[in-house]
Amino acid sequence: MKKLLSHQIVDYLERRDVKYVFGLCGHTVIAMLDALKDSKLKFISVRHEQIASTAADGYARITKKASVVMCHLGPGLSNATTGVLNAALDSIPMVVIAGDVPSYYYGKHPHQEVNMHCDGSQYDIYKPFVKRAWRVDTPEMMPEILDKAFRLAESGRPGPVLISVPMDIFSQEIDTEYFARTYRDSRVTVRPALDPDVAKEIASRLVAAKQPVLHAGGGILSSGASDELAALAEYLDIPISRTLMGQGCVPDTHPLMLGQTGFWGFELTHKMTTEADVILALGTRLAEADSSSWYEGVTFDSERTRFLQIDIDPSEIGRNYPVDIGAIADLKPALKQILAEVKLLCPEGRSNPELRETIAKEKAHFKEENQPICDDERFPMTPQRILRDVKSLLPSDAIIVTDVGWNKNGMAQQYDIELPGSIHHCSGLATMGFGSAALLGVKLAAPDKKVITLIGDGGFGTNPSVLAAAKEYGINVVWVVMNNAAFGTIAGLEAANYNTRFGTVFHTPDGERYTPEWSVIAQGYGIKSRKVVSADDFSVALKEALEADEPYLLDVPMENIVVPTPGCWNINDIYSPNELVDNGRLVKKENGKYVSPSHAKSHK
Repeated sequence: MKKLLSHQIVDYLERRDVKYVFGLCGHTVIAMLDALKDSKLKFISVRHEQIASTAADGYARITKKASVVMCHLGPGLSNATTGVLNAALDSIPMVVIAGDVPSYYYGKHPHQEVNMHCDGSQYDIYKPFVKRAWRVDTPEMMPEILDKAFRLAESGRPGPVLISVPMDIFSQEIDTEYFARTYRDSRVTVRPALDPDVAKEIASRLVAAKQPVLHAGGGILSSGASDELAALAEYLDIPISRTLMGQGCVPDTHPLMLGQTGFWGFELTHKMTTEADVILALGTRLAEADSSSWYEGVTFDSERTRFLQIDIDPSEIGRNYPVDIGAIADLKPALKQILAEVKLLCPEGRSNPELRETIAKEKAHFKEENQPICDDERFPMTPQRILRDVKSLLPSDAIIVTDVGWNKNGMAQQYDIELPGSIHHCSGLATMGFGSAALLGVKLAAPDKKVITLIGDGGFGTNPSVLAAAKEYGINVVWVVMNNAAFGTIAGLEAANYNTRFGTVFHTPDGERYTPEWSVIAQGYGIKSRKVVSADDFSVALKEALEADEPYLLDVPMENIVVPTPGCWNINDIYSPNELVDNGRLVKKENGKYVSPSHAKSHK
């Protein structure tokens, strides 16, 4: 039996239990729209392709399965780029199906073709950041490519893939027998455990260590290894440090959780990580933001510490620090193996009440010092007050999506997450506008949860048409726009180094502070909204928004306060050269110790 390829693609997606396709129309994908209209799949049509790819990113973060994006060629594909690239850097599985020019028009520059250096090459745009980009040259290729695409997106280090399909191929009929293989192909790729000898060696190193640390990244969450991490830490009473993407891997309130490292880390965390003799790095790239620009002796000290690293991606092993042991494995079985070996070596386990007491005291001290600004009545509000009120009203199982700036950096530092997977940051690309769109996909994947984003006015302003999608599809989310009329983080950085905020704050030609009335704009989209008028009004408004059975936007005037941090950022030293830094390295003092550059000026 013959059937249009577009309809067979939709049949395939239904069999894979895909629920939603995120995208935007265009003349190259009309055949797909026709196939979608009567299918079980729900097409989430948006007003900009970046919203589609970012919402798909949010959806995949919750389901841990590849989401599907459909877009047009040329500007459609390029508009989607930012969301797809963000997914790539944050290891989020995604399959992008893009329309292309008719196959018989390659190189003739038909309408919207991307053709500068090679004919029929629009898919080359994505090659630098997707795991694989395919161009479908015959309709019969499609079944095999679909199976490969989903398997590749979801296996190993997850990430996006691209399938570029000429519009004429969508509309060709082929025998359904070509899709027979897709009924037999396994949908799951088994991820590797550790080599047993390696598990024994890592266990031996941890048991022998005097000051070990478990350093957890986003890989713990993507592999669902939170319980295994906590079990290992608790058996030997080993402290846990974490990256931004690792927030929630175990509760921030856990007695062994030190907190975040890097730019927005903690003094105690850095003390423990720099003095560690062994660090087991789990599912982390040991990236710049989490490693204080790799300055030795600030977050990590590779001269003192022996690094053991487990990751699903071989290219990350030893990338930024030398490793004694580098292993490729899924963290869930790997941590089970290590704990089993630890129990053989140390049957009684270990207890370190002094460590737990130190961590508890440091956390209590930080909260005590921070409490006055959290309780501050000033208006515009302090970001700390906003976080305090959100914490008091939001259920612990609610899902928070952050954006870029205080709402991400401050949240990761100062907002205690209690359940794995209840907060989602954009880390690798740090894209403004991520939060406002990703929460649409998050809510579709978790319809029974409260879903909220904390996002700056700069971030929300990049793509406010997210409001239209929420209204059209009844996606009941809450946007909290932390409005400081600025690109606040960059404004603070520029002010610290150059004593100006040029190009970073919003104002009219006569210098008056300017910000759009987001609550009014939301109402124009048919979205219920409210502009907060005092510090005490915020909690009242947030309660109303959370209880509303519809999408809701809160515009919250906020003071621009820099997130405090003991970490270092090489950017500061580039803008304001520091005598203790030479070509990206700290200079040692005479006693042989490294000295952290002073960045007090950047926190004023």
